[in-house]
Amino acid sequence: MTARPNDVAVLLTNLGTPDAPEPSAVRRYLAEFLSDPRVVEISPKIWKPVLYGVVLRTRPAKSARAYREIWTDEGSPLMVISKRQAESLRNRYGDSLCVGLAMRYGDASIGYALSKLIDHGFNRILVAPLYPQYCAATTASAMDAVTAELKAMRAQPAIRTLPPYFDDPLYIGALKANLERQIAALDFAPERLLLSFHGMPERTRTLGDPYYDQCKATAALLEKQFNLPIDVAFQSRFGRARWLQPATDMVLASYPSQGVKRIAIAAPGFSADCLETLEELGIRGREAFLKAGGTHFIRLDCLNDSDEGMAMLDALVRRELAGWWPSS
Repeated sequence: MTARPNDVAVLLTNLGTPDAPEPSAVRRYLAEFLSDPRVVEISPKIWKPVLYGVVLRTRPAKSARAYREIWTDEGSPLMVISKRQAESLRNRYGDSLCVGLAMRYGDASIGYALSKLIDHGFNRILVAPLYPQYCAATTASAMDAVTAELKAMRAQPAIRTLPPYFDDPLYIGALKANLERQIAALDFAPERLLLSFHGMPERTRTLGDPYYDQCKATAALLEKQFNLPIDVAFQSRFGRARWLQPATDMVLASYPSQGVKRIAIAAPGFSADCLETLEELGIRGREAFLKAGGTHFIRLDCLNDSDEGMAMLDALVRRELAGWWPSS
């Protein structure tokens, strides 16, 4: 027996964002984010005094200034773009498939969104974490939130999960087409394409997290189809522990001395532009590169709600709903 279309829903999930570019809002967001044991794998007895005694006293004001540089009239770019992605899918499916949106931290929580879908009678739900590369701190944390909600339910819905798509031809093809389109519109020819992925402590790799290898696999597959040399780096270092190498800021600063004066930078690990791409790469990264002697710098957009990105996401969703939803 096949499912009726209105039994099925898709729940897109992403990381989350403060609800305002102000220290108090950022503090609330960081307190939730940095209290997640998937994100900070340190004993709470050691970490909580540092978090509440140092980090949450100093970091919110600095982060709020960064958010203010990229905030829009509609709100946080990550939330705005994520809503557009969800709306684009809704427009493709009409009334035949429900598409919801949730964030792991901050407003629009996964637990709340999931409970609302179930309250409205959706008993087959595809949870789609929009992280191409699997990482325990992102993908697994999202699923922790799902299972925490399910744990309290006697009558649970059927759940499917969108798997990592770091090496999926749909994803690699969308990246290639999207980046080539953006580069073709430039008024200069980049000498190098730098792919910057969000960093993680090196310890997570030694513990078995596949994130690093999946990032490298994405880059290798893209380079096979790309007519431009590609480098890989990792951004957003935090704390004193050793993080995945090389660091994006160090690579950017080193390029001019190697004779690389014109670059493009992209962040294929992010499905939507956010603080880390718009401010850290687009503003701070540009400053570092130009200060070191670079002459031309461009930050390329993430897939966002582009035609290439939405066609890819649509195809991934339809594939994962096979047997649940008549997609044709």
